[in-house]
Amino acid sequence: MPFDSPDVNLGELLKDVHSGTTQLPDFQRPWKWDTDRIQGLLASISLGYPVGVVMMLEVGGNEVRFQPRLIAGAPEPPAQSPTLLILDGQQRLTSLYQSLFSGQVVDTADPRGKKLKRWYYLDMAMALDSEGDREEAIVAVPEDRLVKENFDRDVKADYSTIELECAAEMFPLSILFDGPAVDRWMVAYLQLDAADMAPRLERWSAFKDRVLSNITGYTVPVIILKKDTPKEAVCTVFEKVNTGGVVLNVFELLTATFAADDFRLAEDWKNRKAILNSKAVLHSFEGVDFLQVISLLATRAKREAHLASGGDHSSAPGIGCKRKDVLRLTLKDYEAWADEAQAALLRVAQFLSNERIFRANDLPYKTQLVPLAALHVVLGPKADTHGVRDLLRRWYWCGVFGELYGGSVETRFALDVADVPAWVAADGDNETLPRTVEAANFAPNRLLTLRTRNSAAYKGLYALLMHGCRDWMFDKTIDFASFFDESIDIHHIFPKAWCAKNEIDDGRRESIVNKTALAASTNRTIGGRAPALYLETVQTHAKVAPDDLDKILASHHIDAAHLRSNDFDAFFSARTAALVSLIASATGKEITVADAGSVETAEQFEDEAADLEETDEGGEAA
Repeated sequence: MPFDSPDVNLGELLKDVHSGTTQLPDFQRPWKWDTDRIQGLLASISLGYPVGVVMMLEVGGNEVRFQPRLIAGAPEPPAQSPTLLILDGQQRLTSLYQSLFSGQVVDTADPRGKKLKRWYYLDMAMALDSEGDREEAIVAVPEDRLVKENFDRDVKADYSTIELECAAEMFPLSILFDGPAVDRWMVAYLQLDAADMAPRLERWSAFKDRVLSNITGYTVPVIILKKDTPKEAVCTVFEKVNTGGVVLNVFELLTATFAADDFRLAEDWKNRKAILNSKAVLHSFEGVDFLQVISLLATRAKREAHLASGGDHSSAPGIGCKRKDVLRLTLKDYEAWADEAQAALLRVAQFLSNERIFRANDLPYKTQLVPLAALHVVLGPKADTHGVRDLLRRWYWCGVFGELYGGSVETRFALDVADVPAWVAADGDNETLPRTVEAANFAPNRLLTLRTRNSAAYKGLYALLMHGCRDWMFDKTIDFASFFDESIDIHHIFPKAWCAKNEIDDGRRESIVNKTALAASTNRTIGGRAPALYLETVQTHAKVAPDDLDKILASHHIDAAHLRSNDFDAFFSARTAALVSLIASATGKEITVADAGSVETAEQFEDEAADLEETDEGGEAA
């Protein structure tokens, strides 16, 4: 990655900013330095102290095409295209440009964020004092150049004319790089007192040589990346060196790239997001996720085209959606796949609804939406047929209960998009088992540590429990409509208060084994009483026969006899086995129940924090 590293005169840098020769890539965040930081920067420059390196990129490369924009405060050039883009140093250069070169009042803020307009002056006396504090010598003055006190009732200092500036020995830094303006100020300063002109000239010369020349002669170390630097390298370098400390995501970077082709990616995504937000389960799906779906589809299409043309597998392009893959997307790629990806996501929402996942915060893994959407595009209408849907369900639940989509998962996405269609084409043959299905493994004692929504497997089991189950009070099977209408949530079966009174250990009490999906009003009916007592209340209020209620409990994988006898140990053991069987059925994996009820065998799993969203006993903490 070749680069130059010249030292550039500050005045030349600011001149290029003013002319538009040097601009910003559009992905740069807005300028936001407060007046204290500007004063500190000016003080350092006036002392000749180093203030850091500026990094720029040559414009005109074939691979990197960012939409440029002017530095804040710079005038619109007649038809000037930039030759350099600032990657690092925007805040410093903007502060220096606005205060020293623009000739305009600086739009800034105080440290609390209150907007201000300020001119910056150098106090000659303080600047020439070898014992003086240079930061105190940099004075910020309001737009009208009147310094006031006593709640703005009294004028403490007035610098509204050149004569008043000279009399106060307050040099306006806004004219520093305007030679004729500096000469006019000097003449006015010398002519204030003709009898005292000689000592005033000596004082001016000292100020100019010892202070102003530090600024006008200041050189800035600049690293200039050559125009043939790859886009990925440019973005990586930007994030490593950018002093703002804010990492840009690939969506922001591609927004700047596509803008060079006059395409507004952010606006396009905003419109698509509005459509996707009609599905509650997609509310957390973001622009970066959407680009990953498109990257998977675009790279897969290129791979398939290579193989179809007779190319060998060893030289075929890979499927991918890592950062480098997304940054290589072209506008043509985006336009080719965006509509299909959007339509697929709406089908994904229906798929998840069928799996009893209705809201974004109940998604086991938001990340799994990416390969799921890509697979719906690749498989097309077949994804909704019975046999293919069964295979997709198995793959999906293997990912959830194998807990395979946490952390960095882009490699797994690529494997899924390659493996699952091949598996479907082979009619689910075990010889073509997707690697995600193959890798999935669920240890039964994991149930003891599934206690909160912090776990993907917890959310997954909550969804599985809603398949075919009916509310205890209301004659409704839990589906999309009843989930929202009845405020369905997950609640304790043996209430927390009862467990505390009967010395049930916290691990089993809070495990998902002791929880199920119930309507909010049903949970209030249960309260904190013993199961045998609250079942009688449910029978009375719902006017349901005991045998019928037992069948409803069975739809929750609960043996009613254990509740009616308040036998927690027998209940926990039987339901553990039932839930293990439920997970085995969903994943198509054989799972042994041995030791599933032992708290000690669960110590290998990380404990989870309390879930404050879960409530019980009429709304008190569960």
